[in-house]
Amino acid sequence: MPMTPQEIANLVQGEAWAPVCEPGGETTEVLLLDVASSDIATACDVAYVQSEKDLSRLTNCRAGAVLVTRSILANARERFSGWLIGVDAPQEAFVLVMMQFRPAPARRAIGISPHAIVSETAKIGDGTNIHPAAVVGDDVVIGSNCDIHPGVVIGAGCHLGDNVTIHPSAVLYPGMKISDRVLIHAAAVIGADGFGYRFEHGAYVKIPHTGTVVLEEDVEVGAGATIDRGMIGSTVIGTGTKIDNQVMIAHNCQIGRHNAFASQVGLAGSVVTGDYVRCAGQAGIAHQLTIGEGALVGPQAGVKDDIPAKESWLGAPAEPDKQFLRTVLNTRKIPEIREQIRTMKKQIEVLTQQVTALQDLSGNAG
Repeated sequence: MPMTPQEIANLVQGEAWAPVCEPGGETTEVLLLDVASSDIATACDVAYVQSEKDLSRLTNCRAGAVLVTRSILANARERFSGWLIGVDAPQEAFVLVMMQFRPAPARRAIGISPHAIVSETAKIGDGTNIHPAAVVGDDVVIGSNCDIHPGVVIGAGCHLGDNVTIHPSAVLYPGMKISDRVLIHAAAVIGADGFGYRFEHGAYVKIPHTGTVVLEEDVEVGAGATIDRGMIGSTVIGTGTKIDNQVMIAHNCQIGRHNAFASQVGLAGSVVTGDYVRCAGQAGIAHQLTIGEGALVGPQAGVKDDIPAKESWLGAPAEPDKQFLRTVLNTRKIPEIREQIRTMKKQIEVLTQQVTALQDLSGNAG
């Protein structure tokens, strides 16, 4: 449904600034139809700018209206002549507007599809949808208002809370424990055996894994991510933790609350993290390490030591960020240092020749 800038401002509890007009001119009415990023927005779109450092994006912006932080409205006007809407949190307001233009599809109530395979011993809560080709094993308990999409396999004895969503082709091995409001994306695997073997008589012998995986409330697991079961106890993912696509979390890991792991992060077995830990893409953490509360692990970092709370580590092998930056800066100076060494060697050779010549002269004089 089209909206005017003032209607947008009312929706997000913002302050609308009309375009600057020539004397005697009238403010042009604008109808907004969608959202877009500031670099590709058209006159029918709403864009946003998060902070003053991003104001340069407004120079060539053609959006019909732009959401900005209230404190930078005046500076934004110097770069953008169209409608401005001042808000406290532009990104949050932008998402609200986006969902107004692009509402989520209404949740369908299909119940248990006759084309799903559901064990007679499974217990299914009220309002839960089980789509065609899903498989629900023996003694599974699924709470209320869950959505189990096509191709999902839920092994025997799994326990799901309320409002859980599992997208197509995800697999829960037997005995998994999934708490309320967990979101599991397509092709994720929860509860495969850990990578544990003994080497005996020239061959690898599998170590049985009889533990489980616990996903606490409001956890999100990305597409293709894998979380292995504990060998004896549980691999635990703490409340509110967000796991991106293709992340690997090995057996016995204990992940704190509200962690965030970007794509292709890998955690070896028995890693422990505090709350609010963040790992950037492709970071790897060796087994049995502890990552302290609020720590940040940089992209492609290779962590082989414990990281204290609230520290940022970068590089492979990873080290504290300031130390890493010193290492990088010093490394970049190597060509200059090599050239200096060459110059010094030549100077030493010249001096050596001069000293030798002086010694010869002195000997001859004697």
